[in-house]
Amino acid sequence: MPNDPRALDYSIVDVFTTQALSGNPLAVVMNTVGLTTAQMQAIAREFNLSETTFVERRPADIEAAEGIRVRIFTTLEELPFAGHPTLGTASVLRLVAPETLRGSTITLAENVGPIPVEFPQPGASFAEMTQRDPEFGPELSPSDVARLCSLSVDDLDPSAPPQVVSTGTAFAIVLLRSVEALGRLRVHHDQATPFLRAHGARWFYVVAPAPGENAENGMQCFRTRMQFYGAEDPATGSAAGCAVSYLVQRKVAPSGTRFLLRQGVEMGRPSDIFVSAQAAGARVTQIRVAGSTVLVAKGTFFLP
Repeated sequence: MPNDPRALDYSIVDVFTTQALSGNPLAVVMNTVGLTTAQMQAIAREFNLSETTFVERRPADIEAAEGIRVRIFTTLEELPFAGHPTLGTASVLRLVAPETLRGSTITLAENVGPIPVEFPQPGASFAEMTQRDPEFGPELSPSDVARLCSLSVDDLDPSAPPQVVSTGTAFAIVLLRSVEALGRLRVHHDQATPFLRAHGARWFYVVAPAPGENAENGMQCFRTRMQFYGAEDPATGSAAGCAVSYLVQRKVAPSGTRFLLRQGVEMGRPSDIFVSAQAAGARVTQIRVAGSTVLVAKGTFFLP
């Protein structure tokens, strides 16, 4: 152990699941006021999870007005917004810093702006975030997208071409005809990255209807996948907000009704992301992304 270390409390949670060791893991680091960006990035690399968040507590009056300051890092970069880190961090704060609750809501001040997270049932881990209204970007060539995803054009749904959508982080939403095609997804990252950047997106988020996997009460279900950095993400809450916006705008999914995006199945980390959005004329609004979080570990990180 280093001499005179700075002790940083942390929690590890699994997000978008009710069962430990499934869903998407997240490290939440507390006591981080004064850490440099380089230190945060190094700690995120040490945890080696898809994302790590850093909670910077501020005076109570500032937190009441602006929210709890949170920064989000992958192993390679800082993100302005991400979904499972938002839900997971709010769930940890509810447990370790209950004073951050304002009624049933914790507001996180992320780089993209304030993100409210609501806990509709007292004491329960299920939470719902409200994301920004979507920005719809360019439609993409189905043939280019199919080639970059190791699919054929016939695998894509012809009624809904791929499109860039952002509710804080931009994804290219790709709707397939079947779960069978989803299982063959292999993104060629070296080629896909410049293609996506040229169109204002970061990654593909690929969606397929899954009528045989209805959730409780007959809820409509889609299966999803997101491959990035040469690996795969078990659950992508930021992309889920983009996907529900796309699906509702194109009338593939119902307006104002919660439905399920199930991700991570192919990698053995099943995740259930509950989403809804409201069509309002030509606009889509009230982007809601919800799920449960399970605490799996707590500890102390020693920083010299």
